[in-house]
Amino acid sequence: MRSIDPATGVEFAAYETPTPDAIDARLSGAVGAQAVWRARPLEERASLFRRLAAGLRDDFARHAGLMTREMGKPIAAAEAEVEKCAWVCEHFADHAAAALAPERIATNAARSYVRFDPLGVVLAIMPWNFPYWQLFRCAAPAMMAGNAVVLKHASNVPGCARAIEAAFETAGFPEGLFATLLVGSDAVPGLIAHPAIEAVSLTGSEAAGSAVAAAAGKAIKKTVLELGGSDPFIVLADADPEAAAQSATTARVINNGQSCIAAKRFIVDATIADEFEEALVRRMAALRVGAPLDRDVDVGPLARADLRDDLHDIVTRSIAAGAILRTGGVIPDGPGWFYPPTVLTGVRPGMPAFDEETFGPVAAAIRARDTGDAIALANRSRFGLGASVWTGRAERGEALAEKIEAGAVFVNGIVKSDPRLPFGGIKRSGYGRELATAGIREFVNVKTVWIG
Repeated sequence: MRSIDPATGVEFAAYETPTPDAIDARLSGAVGAQAVWRARPLEERASLFRRLAAGLRDDFARHAGLMTREMGKPIAAAEAEVEKCAWVCEHFADHAAAALAPERIATNAARSYVRFDPLGVVLAIMPWNFPYWQLFRCAAPAMMAGNAVVLKHASNVPGCARAIEAAFETAGFPEGLFATLLVGSDAVPGLIAHPAIEAVSLTGSEAAGSAVAAAAGKAIKKTVLELGGSDPFIVLADADPEAAAQSATTARVINNGQSCIAAKRFIVDATIADEFEEALVRRMAALRVGAPLDRDVDVGPLARADLRDDLHDIVTRSIAAGAILRTGGVIPDGPGWFYPPTVLTGVRPGMPAFDEETFGPVAAAIRARDTGDAIALANRSRFGLGASVWTGRAERGEALAEKIEAGAVFVNGIVKSDPRLPFGGIKRSGYGRELATAGIREFVNVKTVWIG
């Protein structure tokens, strides 16, 4: 596997892939390590996760720099990602005991209760866009619950995968409890079918989710899927269009626009649409694009050349279908896989920018006749990950949350993941939840105990 700097297109590291025997040995090692780990008291597990959090912070510059070099996120965002990983480790160290405590249930038994026991080894199939956070938000709750984790990371971030494994080792986790396998997607069906694997967590594309769900279903193994998104950013008539456009710009270009929960469809009441669109175009055009190690840069490159090609294809097909290009939309000359912040207005259902996931700094502006039309447009998507509502009256946005088809609805705030809140989607955005109590209970045996 190769590490290629997306800002230059130059390879800077290469890694050997394991043999089948080496894969079997690592999986067997995870099974053995988990058998010991599940018997450890929760406070011992928590102590190691606190040590892991401290180690991440102590070495944050190296971890952040590696993320930026492998997938192109601005360095400040990479540093924030390391800190968030430390936070999720500490959160589950502090709260796992309460989430996993047996629950007494009153029945006709002398005593009956539900306990939460670990499943075994969880296969974590993780993406490149948040190469640390996606893994840690899966691994911290799963391992605090007593499971082992085997990581199959995206093929363009092998250095991050190795560095994460080293961080667990340095913190003193049992050997083999967290293991990285540098293998391609062709190895995934075999891994899912392997008797060592009890469950699978995937963050990735719709296609990957469908394939993983089919393989896991055949093997009758539990899955959690966090897939794509086309999050609506709904601006009601009583919102401040200038302030909403400022938040919209931030929401659209988080992680160079390569986030499942980045706002992508900007659905605005027609009465303020002109003001909003003008402000959005102005702000998107003013963003600084360049080398992600430069702290003055707002938007770095896309992670791979094919991703840029796919994004540009959505833009060009949308323009051909009648969307209006207001800024951006032209692939720049020179090295690296950069794409300019782009705004399309006049977007309607049936256009690629409305129907497909735009994984990059492209904003699709859509006009709604009124609030009811805005909600209908928001729900007119095969995705259902996150959504936000912007209004001058928070209680009005809260009342609309029930009508929006999404796993999370934020009122007057940018959608984000938080260890304290469940995270996940509906429809083609997947199923299951990560984080919070719901997340730590995804990979456990919810076991009834009845005593007569």
